[in-house]
Amino acid sequence: MPYEPNDVLSRHFQSTGVDLTRKVEEQLNLVAPNSPNLPLYRDMMLTVLRMAQDDRNRWNAKITLQALRELDNAFRVLEQFRGRRKVTVFGSARTPLEHPMYALARELGMKLAASDLMVITGAGGGIMAAAHEGAGLDYSLGFNITLPFEQHANATVDGTGNLLPFHFFFTRKLFFVKEADALVLCPGGFGTLDEALEVLTLIQTGKSPLVPIVLLDAPGGTFWEGALTFIRNELEANRYILPTDMNLLKLVYSADEAVEEINQFYSNFHSSRWLKNTFVIRMHHALSEKALAHMQEAFADLRLSDDFHQHGYQQEHDEEQFSHLTRLAFTFTGRNHGRLRMLVDFINQRENWANPVDVRPSRGREPMQAT
Repeated sequence: MPYEPNDVLSRHFQSTGVDLTRKVEEQLNLVAPNSPNLPLYRDMMLTVLRMAQDDRNRWNAKITLQALRELDNAFRVLEQFRGRRKVTVFGSARTPLEHPMYALARELGMKLAASDLMVITGAGGGIMAAAHEGAGLDYSLGFNITLPFEQHANATVDGTGNLLPFHFFFTRKLFFVKEADALVLCPGGFGTLDEALEVLTLIQTGKSPLVPIVLLDAPGGTFWEGALTFIRNELEANRYILPTDMNLLKLVYSADEAVEEINQFYSNFHSSRWLKNTFVIRMHHALSEKALAHMQEAFADLRLSDDFHQHGYQQEHDEEQFSHLTRLAFTFTGRNHGRLRMLVDFINQRENWANPVDVRPSRGREPMQAT
């Protein structure tokens, strides 16, 4: 939905006798006269000017500058990979070459690349190096963190344009999730567990778009099985999470299963977004009348009101490239994303399509949308 300028910022400067809004808009019109994002840039600049006016803390200003520079650099570098589906792979940097998980992560990278999926990792060693080794440079992206010890870019991406350095963990983690069409989590330490729980929290609360979350372990491994047992016995049993939240992730023991889970998720589902108060799912194939009728009752708990509606392209002002896709629209409650995942699984079942032809889904990806 179009962004409306924040008039609170304008009124702030007017109240101090310094009306900078018009001057800022004039400067922006010189550098980007036709940009639909001018209201956003205007409020960014007015926010910085308000910080400068307050001028309370040098450390605050340095954090803001560093974060803004990292965001700008990442946006510029990643623009060349726009439209390619990507999978973020997490796992321990300390996994040795001889460990079964190293070979499995390397196989995973190879099979993701064979499915035309880029592999994002933290660019370090262990699981990260193995996944990039399997995928090769053309299918690898590394988001490296600047540390005084331990973390160095692996041989696949080191010194290439496919490597992005980050000073802050929070900006790096933003892009791990923002760029990911799926996430595969291998065994690891505190960092891997932190990333797993953060991703689950973001998707469970709707702060991040719904994507497949795959837990990958070696055959006979107990890492994720033990974690899932704890979640079921302590979180689900005590009602800290909903039972349906467990639908957001899947445990597998092979690279083939991991890649199949991701490909199946996008067999019909393409992307989703909010348009004002309506939640829209874009699909490669329209649903049959029978499937749509079943959905009205089976997934009624996901709607605030009205029915599920299926239609063709409607004006979305910034997504012309997806005009060929069918839309499924409804007034989503915004809660229970585990049930939303069940709905996605339903629309991905070939028997529910109106014309179940065997067509390879488009790999084009929609950037994450603000609500």
